Amino acid sequence: MLVRDGTGRCPKHPKQSWTKKPTAAKRITGRPLQRLRAELFAREPLCRECRRNGVVKLATQRDHIQSLEEGGTDTEDNVQPLCDDCHDIKSKAERARGVKRSWAGYRGE
Repeated sequence: MLVRDGTGRCPKHPKQSWTKKPTAAKRITGRPLQRLRAELFAREPLCRECRRNGVVKLATQRDHIQSLEEGGTDTEDNVQPLCDDCHDIKSKAERARGVKRSWAGYRGE
C-alpha cells in the first residue's frame, strides 16, 4: 500500500511506541553512582541482610529496596548494602515476581 500522509506507515502498521524502550532515567550511573556507592559502603560496610541473620559479611552491592521498575527511587532512603549472595537471592525473587530490569547490562547497582 502506498502511504502519502508523510508517516510512511499505513493505519494497519503504525510505528510502535514501545520500539524505543525508555532507559531507567531515574537510575544514577557513572561517577555519581561510584560516589554514592562509596558513601553507602563507608556508612554501612556490612551486608544488611546478613547482619539481620547474625552473619558478618562485607557489602558489595548498592541495592534498591524497592526496585526502580516497581516505582522505587534512586535515593539514599531506598538503597541498602548487600553482599553478592543476598543481592542475587533478592534479584531472583524479583524476577520470579515478573520484575524486569530496564537496564540489565549493569550488575553493580
